[in-house]
Amino acid sequence: METLFDSIGDQRAKTGYCGKMDVVDLREYYANPLGKTTQQLIHAQLAARMPQDPQATVMGLGYATPYLIKSEASSARQLAFMPARRGVIAWPEQGFVASTLVDELDLPLSDNAIDAAVLVHCLEFTDSPEELLQEVWRVLAPQGKLLLVVPNRSSLWAMRDISPFGHGQPFSRHQLQGLLKAAQFSTTRMDHALVLPPSQYLAGQPVASWVDRLCRGSVFRSFSGALIIEAQKQVYAYAPSRRIRRALPRFKPAFLPAPQPTQRKI
Repeated sequence: METLFDSIGDQRAKTGYCGKMDVVDLREYYANPLGKTTQQLIHAQLAARMPQDPQATVMGLGYATPYLIKSEASSARQLAFMPARRGVIAWPEQGFVASTLVDELDLPLSDNAIDAAVLVHCLEFTDSPEELLQEVWRVLAPQGKLLLVVPNRSSLWAMRDISPFGHGQPFSRHQLQGLLKAAQFSTTRMDHALVLPPSQYLAGQPVASWVDRLCRGSVFRSFSGALIIEAQKQVYAYAPSRRIRRALPRFKPAFLPAPQPTQRKI
């Protein structure tokens, strides 16, 4: 098994994926062969679950831009929110910018504002997964859809820091179901992605998607790199703690001129 990952260990020094990942690390990962294969395999499953209504408003949270489709027809319907602590990049490359920095626990949206939320490289990096899901519940319309991509705790991907799925807090199926239930979501579907090991040898190979799809139907799916969860917002009751916190006054930082040293007269 170590032989399989020899080249992966060598890549860490070259790509700089050790430690906490920011938006620059994520962008560089999706620009390399393994990242492109990751995008291809996950997008193939997410695309079929995206809202089919062209008037639907979709919010990407975390680093979801590799999985959002941006076109002139949908330019006003897709938002890319990136947590302030990890940074932001302009998206899309052409046209009006639809990405911005946000506090993931206090989204700049009104209640019931969006039809679908796509969370990628988000839940595993937040300090409060419970509060994050509660905030997503707040901005989703009734019966709105949540698409969640998170690292699988029992996967080889979670054990290697060559990819974003080896950073942050991985989750098990049971943990995710508990978090979603507590946040008033009902899980409608849970699938596996990235059943192939995180190997540079398989990255960019045409056969990678075929092999991954074949393995998803076998016992190997339990060790997949990512879990893809589709859930729906259920309207039972509002969380009073969120209401109280959002009612507190907000203060914006003020930028003042830097103090100049006093010149002493002799």
